[in-house]
Amino acid sequence: MPGPGEQLALDGLPAPRVRHRVVPLADELPVARVCVDLPPQHLDRLFEYAVPASMHAGVRPGVRVKVRFGGQDVDAYVIERVATAEHTGELVPLRRLVSDEPVLAPAVARLARAVADRWAGTLTDVLRLAVPPRHARVENEAEHDDAPTVVPAPGATAWAAYRGGPAFVQHVLSGGAPRAVWTALPGAQDDRWPDAVAQAVAAAVLGGRGALVVVPDARDTERVLTALSTAGLPAWRPGGRGGVVRLAADDGPSARYRAFLAALRGHADVVVGTRASAFAPVHDLGLVVCWDDGDALHAEPRAPYPHVREVLALRSELEDAALLVGGHARTVEAQAWVASGWAHDVSADRAVVRRRTPRVMALTSTELAREGAAAAARLPTPAWRTIRDRLAEGPVLVQVPRAGYVPAVACGRCRAAARCGTCHGPLGLARADGVPRCGWCGRLATDWRCDECGAANLRSVRVGSERTAEELGRAFPGVPVRVSGAKVAGGVLASVRDAPAVVVSTPGAEPVAPGGYAAAVLLDAAVTTAGSSLGLLPDALRRWLTAAALVRSASEGGVVLLVGDAEARASQALVRWDPVGLAERELDERAELALPPAVRMASLTGTRDAVQAVARRVEAAGLDVLGPVPLEGPPPRGALEPEVRALLRVPRSSGPALARSLAASLAVRSARREGGVVRAHVDPTDLG
Repeated sequence: MPGPGEQLALDGLPAPRVRHRVVPLADELPVARVCVDLPPQHLDRLFEYAVPASMHAGVRPGVRVKVRFGGQDVDAYVIERVATAEHTGELVPLRRLVSDEPVLAPAVARLARAVADRWAGTLTDVLRLAVPPRHARVENEAEHDDAPTVVPAPGATAWAAYRGGPAFVQHVLSGGAPRAVWTALPGAQDDRWPDAVAQAVAAAVLGGRGALVVVPDARDTERVLTALSTAGLPAWRPGGRGGVVRLAADDGPSARYRAFLAALRGHADVVVGTRASAFAPVHDLGLVVCWDDGDALHAEPRAPYPHVREVLALRSELEDAALLVGGHARTVEAQAWVASGWAHDVSADRAVVRRRTPRVMALTSTELAREGAAAAARLPTPAWRTIRDRLAEGPVLVQVPRAGYVPAVACGRCRAAARCGTCHGPLGLARADGVPRCGWCGRLATDWRCDECGAANLRSVRVGSERTAEELGRAFPGVPVRVSGAKVAGGVLASVRDAPAVVVSTPGAEPVAPGGYAAAVLLDAAVTTAGSSLGLLPDALRRWLTAAALVRSASEGGVVLLVGDAEARASQALVRWDPVGLAERELDERAELALPPAVRMASLTGTRDAVQAVARRVEAAGLDVLGPVPLEGPPPRGALEPEVRALLRVPRSSGPALARSLAASLAVRSARREGGVVRAHVDPTDLG
């Protein structure tokens, strides 16, 4: 006989559905709002889940959890816990607490949301940049507190040469939040840009706040860490309080996560690192520094493509922290901040500039006219003579704009550019006896013939660093020749000895000479300023100044030679050592032509139908749609049709509306599962 209250089942009918086990929920704040780690744009919002009573103690804002979404378990971050839900139905409980470590600090969560809104991206994409992958063993390491607290030494001697420099440091020390754009000068061993950065960071720490320094690469990271140690801020040690941690993806998962946790838990006061460290969870942040903001390494290559300079500017406003953006050059974007009054200019007077910088000369065809036919030589006689004479005093730097051996070749008879027969990409040589190889598809052109005249012989068009080193070795027998670059066997050199040597380097790979280079020769200046990209001239000047800043001052015999017919404005700015003047002129011209940063822009790249569909849905005051136009170069691998690009331009006041509308259009595309491919990039760094 059936028991009381038991439901009988009739033959042929399905058995009654068994109800899921009821999970007891937390008595306090039983609702968790989470960010689910899923890429679709239309899912860029918070979802509500019930907090089981068994997880009540561990589920805090910032922890990692597992949730059930779309029939599968996915990762998520808890953003907040609330008492009541906005959702009217029954909430699904959290599946699992991955870790009770709140890795997403509230300030970083706010910054990530602001970055996603600023660049029309998703919170999930930004959090992937901001929070490193979990390393359970490091997370469970025992903590000790047996080391003394680190206290830096006060000082601002490296800022004495700059107008407003000492005042900036004093303002930081007193707990203020000034914003400064700094044009750094060359200096002696203990008076260079890393020393000035270290003194500003020490002021923030002495004022009881933390600091964050973001630099382009690992070499600059090491230079800053060395300067901070000299200023009394050594590397953080496990179990200690205070000090500096290095946060870079190249350090490996365990070292990176250990440094991240040291900052998150408040054990380290200062974080120094590369691009992703802009989101580091520094406690009581008082100063953020971006060095060399014009370097392309500061632009994130993954969606939503934020730039370190702009991320730190947002962070300084959200956390009321001081902002320092510096470099030997001045970007147009940073100059726009100064022109609007949003940031203050920190630079040296002309007398100080002349005293600290080397002598700079531009060897153009006009200057070399008296050399006759020798004026066309890649290394003209005055440059050769300068290298010969200055080698007696120390190392000489030779900057070459391109890496490799001969990265571009042409027909030896008619001089038409040599192109690949398959994809029409440029051909180049990896060594003197090598076979031409395509720079796009990598195929070898073993039987190449010119399409114009039928000739089979080739000539060099652009000479790379390795070929240059080979030529200089023959020109200066007995002198050591070293090559620094990412593509050479020895890699990028951090430093060279103060001894006679010729150092050949590509831009950004120049090693440091402790006593400064005796001279620098900047070859192929015309190549550096050839092109049509928006920031071509400021970037060329930045590359030249980065190399020239490593040379001794004019009073010590330091000399810099710019070889080639480069664009006149950039050449003159280098000779005068006036990056601010070039940035001001560029900003004025862009305002007249309605180009960034005078306006806000977004680019849409992809297949034509997808780009047009997204662009049609975007609405903003003053919107101007340019294109779409076909892109040059090879199509992406696996693409069925060539890609196009459209530009969306609005006044600066409509920038936030453009980002919101573009994000909404991308969300519609995601929800409808529209075909084709499209990539959206707000404020692209290159419009060429």
